[in-house]
Amino acid sequence: MASKSTDVRPIVKLKSTAGTGYTYVTRKNRRNDPDRLVMKKYDPKIRKHVDFREER
Repeated sequence: MASKSTDVRPIVKLKSTAGTGYTYVTRKNRRNDPDRLVMKKYDPKIRKHVDFREER
């Protein structure tokens, strides 16, 4: 049986939309964000802030 915290907050990978292949790893609350997560974060390969989308 999975623990309660991992069931509600799964680990997700955020991949850069700039096409550099850079990723962040984070957790999300499945109840508050049932859709794919999109966050604006820093991509050090191109030295800019870009959208990062949740990978499945």
